Amino acid sequence: MTTVGKMIKQETMLIAIAITFLLGFLTGTIFTVYKMSPAKTTASQPDNSTKQQGLAMNNEQAQAIAALEAEVEKGHANAETWTRLGNLYYDTNQSQKAINAYTHALDLMPANADILTDLGVMYRRDNQPEKALESFNKAIQTNPQHEPSRLNKGVVLLYDLGRSSEALQAWQELLTVNANATTANGKSVRDLIAEVTKEIGSSDKQEPKGK
Repeated sequence: MTTVGKMIKQETMLIAIAITFLLGFLTGTIFTVYKMSPAKTTASQPDNSTKQQGLAMNNEQAQAIAALEAEVEKGHANAETWTRLGNLYYDTNQSQKAINAYTHALDLMPANADILTDLGVMYRRDNQPEKALESFNKAIQTNPQHEPSRLNKGVVLLYDLGRSSEALQAWQELLTVNANATTANGKSVRDLIAEVTKEIGSSDKQEPKGK
C-alpha cells in the first residue's frame, strides 16, 4: 500500500471509532472522573424551580471564584487555594485559567496525581493533547496505581493523537492495576478495549488490496 493509502486508512479507522464512541468520549464523559456533574434530567423544558437552581449554582460559583481570586491577588494563596480555584475554573469550562491555577498548585505540591490528571484534562480541552499526555504520564509516575490518569491517557492517544496501539496498551496496563476498571459512565474498560480492537479489525478487513 502506498503511504497516502495508509494515511487514508488510518484516518478512516479513527473516524469510524470516534463515531462509535462519540457520546462516550468526545463529550468529555471519561474526563469528568473527579468532578462529575449531577445527572441531568431528560426533560426538554426545565421547570422554573430547576432554572432557579441552575442560576443559584452559577451565582455561587461566580462568588466562590471571586473570593479565591481576591485571595490570590493578596498573595495569600496556598496549594489548596490554587487547587480549589482550578477546580472552579474546570467546572465552568475556563480551561486556560484552570491550567494556570493547577500549575501554581503543582509548584507548591508537585507529587499530586489528581491535580496532574485534572491539569491534563484542561490541556486536552485547550487543544493541547501532547501537554495533556505529558501531564497524565507524570501522574502515573507519581502514583502508578492511579486509574484515571491511565484511562485518560488512552483517550488522548486514541482520539487526539491517533496512536491506537498505544491507547490500547494504556488501557491494558490499567487492567493490571484494576481488573474491573470502568469509565466514568460505567462502561467496563475490558469491554472498551474489545470494542475498539474489533473496530480496528473491521477497518483492516475493509481495506482494499493494493496492486
